[in-house]
Amino acid sequence: MQKFIITGGKSLRGELALQGSKNSSLPIMAAALLCCGECTLHSCPKLTDVYAASRILNCVGCRCTFSDKTAVIDSQVVDKTHVSEELMREMRSSIIFMGAMLGRAGECVVSVPGGCELGPRPIDMHLAALKKMGVDITESGGSIICKAVGGRAKGAKISLAFPSVGATENIILCAVTADGETVINNAAREPEICDLCGFLRNCGADIKGDGESRIIIKGKKQLHGCEYTIMPDRIAAATYLSMVAATHGELILTNACVPETEPFLSVLEQTGCSIYTSENKIYLRSGSRLRALKERIRTMPHPGFPTDAQAVLMAALAVADGTSIFEENIFDCRYRHTDALIKMGADIQVLGKVAVVKGVEKLRGANVQATDLRGGAAMIIAALCGMGTSEISRICHIDRGYEKIEEAVRLLGGDMRRV
Repeated sequence: MQKFIITGGKSLRGELALQGSKNSSLPIMAAALLCCGECTLHSCPKLTDVYAASRILNCVGCRCTFSDKTAVIDSQVVDKTHVSEELMREMRSSIIFMGAMLGRAGECVVSVPGGCELGPRPIDMHLAALKKMGVDITESGGSIICKAVGGRAKGAKISLAFPSVGATENIILCAVTADGETVINNAAREPEICDLCGFLRNCGADIKGDGESRIIIKGKKQLHGCEYTIMPDRIAAATYLSMVAATHGELILTNACVPETEPFLSVLEQTGCSIYTSENKIYLRSGSRLRALKERIRTMPHPGFPTDAQAVLMAALAVADGTSIFEENIFDCRYRHTDALIKMGADIQVLGKVAVVKGVEKLRGANVQATDLRGGAAMIIAALCGMGTSEISRICHIDRGYEKIEEAVRLLGGDMRRV
């Protein structure tokens, strides 16, 4: 089992080019299934989740190759519609292959996905929406067996009880080749939804309204391949900005998606950091101790504060001057990283969905285990701004979302290595 060894106490300074978005690349790779031809995806990040998606594509008959942050997916032949339980459990977002397989073949057999343990993430909304689109769904022995009546899904009007990103993606993937028009009300508005729709439009899909709460999709019988560049990763941006802010450093972040990162930047700026932006760059300087936030940080669907950035900002505010309050409104178990931060000297109290963070003067090194992807990133930040050496194990969680994060830290002058 690999682990990270980190010695803290250094200010991080330098320039980083942001990786492609994990949360865009996975649904876009699934969407390539819908294309009878070859898709070339640039800025595809080298992540374990991306490799898992590649294995699923290969499993159903596609040819998927990866080189120099470019994935080439040839979906001319799709000769299987059953994704094994082993492959499904490698990542949580594997459920999006359900909509893609239905859109391409009209049927599929999948299982409940795996991934980070963030509490229940029921797929009831996914299944209810697909049933409205004429898909017959049965469950047997842990498998979800889906078959479109007549071999092709039907357009439908769907109103989501919650703007779920995964449910919105699955509906879109099924609807772009469905018979008729699909309308999604209360759709997720995340930038990654817009990136998925941008890719599909390049493949010939008819989609309008992405980025708003109402998306209208007119089904086409067939889509074609295309060449596409995946958007930068706004959560990786939040992570590196939090990291440099916590260590009183300076960062130029290039290849950044500035408008999409604004909900996070507007909050981070309130801690006393100097932040300047241009078209695709973010500059941050943090010369002194951070200030706690006066207003409660509430995680919300986009354009609210992103739940994926909650843990990394909490790690930075653990050494801020004053008390900050977080309210997690998306996932039930998204404070699992707090035990590790407390072991490293943080003063955090969790009361249900609320976490109260009283800033301390210094954190200290400790041996901790990554609990999930973003929680593991929070532990790295705490270790870098703490005194002494920390050891972080179970880093397989972290590798799901960050490209060689230890090399990025070293590039900024930090002391971090993988062993």
